[in-house]
Amino acid sequence: MNNFIQLEGGYLLIGLFALGVAIFVGTRPFISNGNAWKKTVPITLGVILIFVFGHYIMTTNRMAKVQKRFNNGGAVICESKALRKVSQSIIIDKSKNNTWVLQNDMFVSPEYVRGFYSARCLEYYYPKH
Repeated sequence: MNNFIQLEGGYLLIGLFALGVAIFVGTRPFISNGNAWKKTVPITLGVILIFVFGHYIMTTNRMAKVQKRFNNGGAVICESKALRKVSQSIIIDKSKNNTWVLQNDMFVSPEYVRGFYSARCLEYYYPKH
């Protein structure tokens, strides 16, 4: 959960901003009978909670699949924001490079300065020729 908040904090802040806008607009005097407050705010909060919970479930499921694949000797592909000039992604495969380990939802190797969160990785299947 901690990594999720760290990784997706920007999206959570956007959701809080949208909720703040709904509350602000719902409390203005030009809104008749407080109907916006009674309808808009709960609906906005409900939609935001559904999106956040859905995103959390999808992300944690993907992380579990990626970690299982890696632990079973399969390859995973991760986005690399550090290498913008060369490759946009890196393939992590224990069978080809056994320096990779999984620590606290993060792939780390002494050959790389920084690790890669499993939340930013996908299962990788080598192309068949």
